Amino acid sequence: MLVDAEAGVRTSAAGAAARRALLAHPALLLVGIVLASLNMRAALASVAPLVGEISAAFGLSATASSLVTSVPVLFLGAGAAVAPWLGRRFGAERVLFAALLLLGAGVLARVLPSVYALYGGGILVGTAIALLNVLMPGLIKRDFPDRAAAMTSVYTGAMIAGATVAAAAAIPLEKALGGGWEASLGSWSLLAAVAAVAWLPQVLIARGRTGHAVRAVPAGGARPVNVWRSALAWQVTLFMGLQSLWTYVLIAWMPTIFVDHGMDRSTAGVVFAFNNLVQVAGAFVVPLLAGRMRSQRPLIVLVTTLVAAGYAGLLVAPVEGAWLWSALLGVGQGGAVGLALTLIVLRSGDAVTAAGLTTCA
Repeated sequence: MLVDAEAGVRTSAAGAAARRALLAHPALLLVGIVLASLNMRAALASVAPLVGEISAAFGLSATASSLVTSVPVLFLGAGAAVAPWLGRRFGAERVLFAALLLLGAGVLARVLPSVYALYGGGILVGTAIALLNVLMPGLIKRDFPDRAAAMTSVYTGAMIAGATVAAAAAIPLEKALGGGWEASLGSWSLLAAVAAVAWLPQVLIARGRTGHAVRAVPAGGARPVNVWRSALAWQVTLFMGLQSLWTYVLIAWMPTIFVDHGMDRSTAGVVFAFNNLVQVAGAFVVPLLAGRMRSQRPLIVLVTTLVAAGYAGLLVAPVEGAWLWSALLGVGQGGAVGLALTLIVLRSGDAVTAAGLTTCA
């Protein structure tokens, strides 16, 4: 679910002055967005190659092992449910900063010598990533309305790049840091800490915005579109849900599928990282193409076909065609997430309609 927590809000004079101050430092804002985006999948992708060792360390059953990767994904919904209210109450910048701190705490909790901390940390990680997922697209649309497609490419590209590095580095970090999965997994809390430090200036600059806004109404007194009765809104929602399902299923299970079919852990981690790396290309290119096309249906068909072909390959010959399936899935997944976020911007006629559409999606 994606929500522009502050869409449909007209900022007062004090709030407008704070926003001008914020945008007077676009490089600083861009660095904050990129660093925050790098964290949005890294904490999930870094654990997948290590599930076997984590399970062995705690003596987990197959079902309990599956929860190591599933619990954070399940709690993405919990964070998404409260993100709009938090964004309106405290401001997107403050909530994003808090989410990065929460993410770092969750990553560290997962490496404590307790199975309860392992799952509890997963809950914190999932909730924090949900807040980032929900609020970041709205913030980009708010502050870069004329460059939304390009900024969406940067945001999604950074998000996927973070997952790529995390997946590729999981096993090498384990060896470099002394052979323990705890050090490898816990090291990603540093990335969250760096992102939080980089985001702190946005919190300080934007202090004046919270509490200085009033609800906007459509121009001319026109009634906003009821997105709940819009076929387009439901189509976008369905596509958003499907691309999320594709992505998080593979983040949780792709390395395990390869290992279970005879591939060694290091190679499985590299193939998984390759899948994430290829996603960067789709995430950058597809939103730019979408912004230049009158209809995005051909792109939807293209990315869906690629993902379907990749999944079919994993079912038929997971190890024999691992690199090919990873490539097909990578281009399809990256293109799907970039296209899904871009559709929110392209298919909204005004800010109020956009707010309703993003809430549904």
